[in-house]
Amino acid sequence: MTTQRYFLELSYKGTLYSGFQRQDNANSIQSEVEKAFSVLQKSPVELTSSSRTDTGVHAMQNYFHFDYTGLIHPQFVYKMNAILPPDIVISQLYPVSPEAHCRYDASSREYAYYIYRSKNPFLRDRAYYYPYTLELEKMQEAARLIKTHKDFTSFSKRNTQVKTFFCSIEQSEWAQEKDCLVYRVKANRFLRGMVRGLTATMLLIGRGKLELDGLQTILLAKDNRQADFSVPGHGLFLMQVNFPPGIF
Repeated sequence: MTTQRYFLELSYKGTLYSGFQRQDNANSIQSEVEKAFSVLQKSPVELTSSSRTDTGVHAMQNYFHFDYTGLIHPQFVYKMNAILPPDIVISQLYPVSPEAHCRYDASSREYAYYIYRSKNPFLRDRAYYYPYTLELEKMQEAARLIKTHKDFTSFSKRNTQVKTFFCSIEQSEWAQEKDCLVYRVKANRFLRGMVRGLTATMLLIGRGKLELDGLQTILLAKDNRQADFSVPGHGLFLMQVNFPPGIF
């Protein structure tokens, strides 16, 4: 029997999980999906992730891929969702070519960071409560400045194993959406902690604690000790992972 590669599309609320990737001493999205797969298919599977979200971070769309020799249950999506906890949802299962890779073949990813400034009990685990006056036009200027740069060494957490710190930013902007102020950013790739670092540093600009020239200095310094990474994970959403036509 031949081995088939699959892409597994899912969404999740990350509040109760220590990130997307499997860990030895903490629960993760990956471990829950692998456990459910073993229950349904009666055999283990090794999942590869498209984007490794951190503790508390949510996803409207993310992907795993895996190789499997055997028959997939005809009601796979329905059965998996019945087994999985309510804060993880499988959207679709796609058979793909053996060479397809959900991380390396992704053409871009889109993130959004949500902030609310008036106390709201319904947003507390899905947005960052930040009750301060902000100069939104200065933050918008900062977002536009970010789009002109390629090297984001200053906005990468340490202990990362990437070979390059270059990212191509397609979208970088702030918007008011209902009760939330939202930073939306789209790029071909992101570094560890990058979106949270950009968001936290721009909030300093919004509060008048950092000038636009200061952001330029941080970007050019290629030193992550100058950036601010203090915003929490629960305000961050991976919104979409995009692939070139034909991958499915």
